Amino acid sequence: MKFAFIRDHRGESPVEALCRVLRVSRGGFYAWARRPPGPAETRRTRLVEEIRRAHEEGRRAYGSPRVHRALRASGVACRENTVAKLMRAEGIRARTRRPFRPATTDSRHDRPVAANVLGRQFYPDRRDAVWTADITYIPTAEGWLYLAVVLDLFSRRVVGWATAEALHADLPCAALQMALGHRRPGGELLHHSDRGAQYARSSYRQVLADSGI
Repeated sequence: MKFAFIRDHRGESPVEALCRVLRVSRGGFYAWARRPPGPAETRRTRLVEEIRRAHEEGRRAYGSPRVHRALRASGVACRENTVAKLMRAEGIRARTRRPFRPATTDSRHDRPVAANVLGRQFYPDRRDAVWTADITYIPTAEGWLYLAVVLDLFSRRVVGWATAEALHADLPCAALQMALGHRRPGGELLHHSDRGAQYARSSYRQVLADSGI
């Protein structure tokens, strides 16, 4: 039983460490492992082969519960905890998918891009002198929600915002419209954003024209 435990868990810990904990010799374990397989070992080998087959057919995305269901559906009698134990022992794991992260900036476009007038001067001397814009995303139960904000660098307050289920040029424009409607800046105003396609100059000009500024 101790040697079988070492065999089933050697994918998690070194054989030498397992032998030391269980107080058995490493040579004894390897001698046991080289013996001709008995009926129990033969059943184990066949079950491991079936587990590998089900795992491959599931594009290596199945964990032990789904592998167990697939085996039962194909007529292989086994218990779920046995499948889980053998998968751990053989190093068979579900391949984790890379989590999706929406992009909020697409600078690969041929639209006109304004010069960087701000030049990292992030501390203006009056309110409504410099506004900056950015877009982020929020995970919800129904999917990703995009949030566009306009920030007054003098007060560090959000002066305009807008949300949408998809990322498009109307989103930052809506945030800018709210900011203009709330603050009605009277002096010279610099509006700074990144170089994403969502901040097309033509779209912003239309917002300014509609606002009478």
